[in-house]
Amino acid sequence: MFRAPAAAFAAALLFPAAVFANDGFGGLSATGLHFAQTDAIAMESEDLFISPDRIRVTYTFRNRTDADVTGEVIFPLPPISLQYLQTSDFNLPEDRENLVNFTATVDGQPVPVTIDRIAVIEPPWVEDRPPAEQYDTPGRDVTAALARHGIPLTLDVAALTDTLNALPAETRAALQAEGLAEFYAGDPAQGMPPETWPLWSIILRYHWTQTFPAGQTLTIAHDYENRPPGGLFYWQHPATEDWATGYAARYCIDDRTSRGIAKRLAPAQGMGVAYSLAYVLRTANSWAGPIGDFRLTLDKGAEENIISLCAEGVEKTGPTTFEIRKRNYSPDRDLDILIVTPLPQ
Repeated sequence: MFRAPAAAFAAALLFPAAVFANDGFGGLSATGLHFAQTDAIAMESEDLFISPDRIRVTYTFRNRTDADVTGEVIFPLPPISLQYLQTSDFNLPEDRENLVNFTATVDGQPVPVTIDRIAVIEPPWVEDRPPAEQYDTPGRDVTAALARHGIPLTLDVAALTDTLNALPAETRAALQAEGLAEFYAGDPAQGMPPETWPLWSIILRYHWTQTFPAGQTLTIAHDYENRPPGGLFYWQHPATEDWATGYAARYCIDDRTSRGIAKRLAPAQGMGVAYSLAYVLRTANSWAGPIGDFRLTLDKGAEENIISLCAEGVEKTGPTTFEIRKRNYSPDRDLDILIVTPLPQ
């Protein structure tokens, strides 16, 4: 009997139009740089740019002490479920070492970045789980267990399935006993082929060792591809169905925005494509004190697109761009951004 693990169905719940088969695709939430909780290094400024396909951030840090401070600066991606990759489309390129083409500079000079791959068994899937929890509690680390069995940390699930199926029977039994994979013999007489399910997720972690000189400022910038989830999207005004009111609350879709989405999607009977961009802002609170000067630039990608998010002080600065400025800012919530675009003609 076909038994797709529960986590594999997460993509189908991203967007209401997922009642149409294979109309949703998964993606990644985004976050800023992590550093051990410190009272020594203050974030004087953060200049954050978010678009559907790119994220750029420039920080100015100051060492407030009279001694150098050295530590690891870390940029993690959230867990990528191999079950999910087996059963759903995902907004990712083919597997490559630097999956999102992450680059970093310090005072304008490129820095070499180490890329780690870690395997985890994620907690049971929960609807509306905050993106920050994917970073705070990603799951049980099983990297060493997979290495012991000679299993690569790849995102190429087709090649991985071939590797698992070629393992000796005793190794496959051990993987199943350890909760790392599930194997089903199938029933050829009933037209049911064998199935192999890797149960772990892959985390990519970019990091480098950084010294913050005593009493001085340091500018760190990084840039990478944005890979948000999305899918077909349906909207009518007024939005009265439960899922629609839930979206309205999550993305602060007010009456004017609701009317705008409905009008923009009307030529296709209310159908369009939507992207759900999430950015974990609260990692900034690991640095000393509030962000002195915070600027967020949002680019919705095309003039015909509509953007909605829960934020105060949003100002339109161009045909596709919007800006938020804050002083002495301590983020108390993360960003959830909805970008709706009409179907291609």
